[in-house]
Amino acid sequence: MKVSSSIFSKLLFTTKNPFKRIPSKKFSSCASCLLESQHFITQQHTEECSNPMSMIKSILSKRGFNINPENLHAVDLNESNLIRILNDLFDESSNSELALHFFKLSEYCIGSLHSNKSVCKMIHILVSGNMNHIAVDFILYLVRVSVSKDVPVDELLKLFYETHTDKTVLRTVYSMLVDCYIREKKADLAFELTCQMKHFDMFPSVGVCNSLLKALLRLNQLDLAWDFLGQMMRQGIRLNVSIFTLFINMYCNKGHLLSAWKLLMDMKNYGIKPDVVAYTIIINTLCKMSCLGEATSMLFKITRFGVFPDSVLVSSVVEGYCKVGRPMEAMNVIKFFNLKPNIFVYNSFITKFCAEGNMVKASLIFQEMFELGLLPDCVSYTTIIGGYCRDRDMGRAFQYFGKMLKCGINPTVTTFTLLIDACCKSKDLEMADYLFHKMIMEGLVPDVVTFNTVIDGYGKMGLLHKAFMLVDMMRSAGISPDVTTYNIIIDSLIKRGFTNEAKDILDELVRRGVSPDTVTFTNIIDGLSKKGDFEEAFLVWFYMSECNVKPDVLTCSALLNGYCRERRMTEANALFVRMLDIGLSPDLVLYNTLIHGFCGIGDMDKACNLVEMMIRDGILPNKGTHLAFILGFGKKWVKNPEETAALKLQQLLLQYDIHVDVNDCIDMP
Repeated sequence: MKVSSSIFSKLLFTTKNPFKRIPSKKFSSCASCLLESQHFITQQHTEECSNPMSMIKSILSKRGFNINPENLHAVDLNESNLIRILNDLFDESSNSELALHFFKLSEYCIGSLHSNKSVCKMIHILVSGNMNHIAVDFILYLVRVSVSKDVPVDELLKLFYETHTDKTVLRTVYSMLVDCYIREKKADLAFELTCQMKHFDMFPSVGVCNSLLKALLRLNQLDLAWDFLGQMMRQGIRLNVSIFTLFINMYCNKGHLLSAWKLLMDMKNYGIKPDVVAYTIIINTLCKMSCLGEATSMLFKITRFGVFPDSVLVSSVVEGYCKVGRPMEAMNVIKFFNLKPNIFVYNSFITKFCAEGNMVKASLIFQEMFELGLLPDCVSYTTIIGGYCRDRDMGRAFQYFGKMLKCGINPTVTTFTLLIDACCKSKDLEMADYLFHKMIMEGLVPDVVTFNTVIDGYGKMGLLHKAFMLVDMMRSAGISPDVTTYNIIIDSLIKRGFTNEAKDILDELVRRGVSPDTVTFTNIIDGLSKKGDFEEAFLVWFYMSECNVKPDVLTCSALLNGYCRERRMTEANALFVRMLDIGLSPDLVLYNTLIHGFCGIGDMDKACNLVEMMIRDGILPNKGTHLAFILGFGKKWVKNPEETAALKLQQLLLQYDIHVDVNDCIDMP
């Protein structure tokens, strides 16, 4: 490979910054790609070394290398020579930047990537020269390559060991290597690496150990985490409250509250006193489990242990009471601990009142925040906007949305989705479409819930072409349609009689690896049943079992509705018996469907049997049952079918010792 001296002159001497990135002939070059945007030398060094090649030449000439810009391409830069040159440059100058400059330049000259061993040597030099931030980039490169090629972790360990000259530097490099595996979400390999490190009498730093513990617990690798904790203790690393808190948090997230509490109590055996964070995790878990009495009791007890609750801890209990609709208890806790209501407490009350639909109180609480000098945050605005959207008060919802923008608070995807959903439900698709495109213009990426909301709006209005356009837009944005997306499309097609197209969507859903659910099959079965295509409906029913999806009451109701509409009561009754055999419990709607079917053909005996079964199941007849009986007795040419129907229902109730006025039942919808 020949490189002219004029090219080298331009590369090395005409640039103002001597360490400016040298363009590589190989775009994927390790050093060039990783270090493209790094500045490798301070102004002081720049002034001292205006010509790095001159320094390199001076140092290497003492070590037997004849290096010039004109003959650099002729130097044999094999792995052994390169490692020797890097060592010589750093040993002589203690300047890792100089070695890095030659490392990059030599890669350009040889026209290919350096070997992993050469990269490992460069990493040691960078760490020795306190350039850890650049060393991490190189290590990450090696880790990614190793993971992609399934290279065993001990290979990198051996390479780093073979190229090290200082044990302290090696220990730092090994810790950085473990941390890089953790960054790449390879906690299992990081754990294996720490086990291999023991063969070199090495162990990661305390900070990296804590990161590995967190990663293992995040992956629910509880046994490995305990094993690693044992290794840490054998290495003489002192445990602290933060480490125990990691395990307590893990147990609480898994719902193992007793194990978390036992661990908290065992902390004193290690000479560690639980802090407010550890107690906050336990108490917050109790609140989430609605064990508010226990949470409040513990809140009062910990003060006797010398732990003083902070606003976060007290707020978690207050929020717990608010969520279950007990604001007075929440206020008592606030008063006892003299807690100045903060944004979290106010948000808890706003959430509680919005959930109850009490928007008057929610708005008063919101206004009170301003009066106390508290500025509502994005959660505050989004919550109250959501409350007004559920209340169908779009004027107030947009009023708060305007205030939010005026205060400089950026709406989230959730904020926009709530407004879009409310607009779709009020059939204002023009506004929904405007909001959808506005959020995109604001730099927000709609999630699958947002897309599904707009698709559902278009589907319900029969604008199927726009619904399909949005599905295409989802895929273009890299968002995979989920089962809800397909269910919305299928439901829209079925309601407009496109059953064949709905079945095609089902096939596409399965082909794309999305698992259909009960709703998917129920919608298609319902559409086919309404068209009287029971043979095809049963084929879908059997396909449902092949997909390991169990039918529910709504699925059975879909078929029963079709049979009853066609007066095919023998098949309807057979399906009803089969439904009972597989353990499904009929609801009032299903009972009334079947009763209406038998009454429609004048079979009052079977209709009465069904009412008896319904009463035994604890379901009382209602207006729908009464109307079905009127139809049945009308078919029997009874003189006064309304009165006869009510009398018969009353008799059936008394037969089971239920003393309820049938007229009260009839008034029920």
